[in-house]
Parts: sequence; structure tokens; C-alpha cells
Amino acid sequence: MRCPQGGGLTAERQHFREELQLQVAERFARGEASSVIARDLRVSVRSVQRWRQMWDEGGLRALRSPGPGSLPRLSKKQFAQLEAELAKGPAAQGWEDQRWILSRVKTVIGRRFHLTYTIQGVRKLLVRNGWSCQVPARRAIEQDDDAVAGWVKDVWPCAEDSRRPVEPGWSSRTKPAPP
Repeated sequence: MRCPQGGGLTAERQHFREELQLQVAERFARGEASSVIARDLRVSVRSVQRWRQMWDEGGLRALRSPGPGSLPRLSKKQFAQLEAELAKGPAAQGWEDQRWILSRVKTVIGRRFHLTYTIQGVRKLLVRNGWSCQVPARRAIEQDDDAVAGWVKDVWPCAEDSRRPVEPGWSSRTKPAPP
């Protein structure tokens, strides 16, 4: 069971599952059948069988959760430092415009902390820490309306005409023989 934020089970669900498995362990000790336990606790018989095997091999300790699969690569202190770097803006990092894109954040993490992240890893890191994608709410002040109008008039028709001319199609994959 995965969480939409990208982690494993939440702490609450992890605690719930541990409690459930401890109840199952008590019932194993009493010698109850797997099908009865599964029906009473509303879980699959296969899960109960898997827990019974773990319990047989390692006892109660084997049923406890091992915790998260991996630890975050950036600590809370390091992420606070990253936020401070991001607050300075992209210009302070050497980029001309004022847009933070994932590849730039990835570069900042590499320069500052000597860690490599994938683009999706950077996105998950930011979302996990409360950041969200932002789209400008209004048009940039620097936008030149005359230049945009000229581009639409001169460049766009050339790009639009570069497509292949449309011909009547055939429903068959093979064309009919010429008459």
C-alpha cells in the first residue's frame, strides 16, 4: 500500500498494521486456524499465512515493522539550507531568468550537497516538504506585445505550413490498384 506523497505506509497505518499483526500472533499462540483469523480480522488468508510463517521463523519480533525502506538523502537541516538557497533566487545561482525548474534545483542540490537526484526525485523531495508547482498568475511585465504580434504574423505561418498536406485517406492499409 503506497501513499500518494511517495512514501510507504504513514505512521498511523504502520501502527495499525503492527497492532493487527500482534493480535494475529496471540491467536497463533492459541492455535487458531488461519481461515478463522482472516475472517475475524477481515484480512486475506494469504496474509495470515505469510504472518504465520514469519511468526514461526522469528517469533513476535519478526512481525514488527522494520521501519521505512530508506532514509531521506537530505536531512531536515540540509533541506532548510536548500530552501535558503532557493529563496535567494535563480539569479544568485547564475541563471538569467527568475524561474526555478526541477533541473535547476537538481543542479543546486548537486553543487551544495554533492548528491545526485533524478528530476522525479527532486519533485518528490519538494512535494514531500510542502512545495508545489507554481504557474505565473499573470503575464510578465517585460513581455513585448509588438514582438509577439510580429512572431505570430511572420514565424507562425511558416511553422504551420510545414506540415504534410492532407489527402483523402483509405480505410484499408493497402491502397487500391490504379485504374
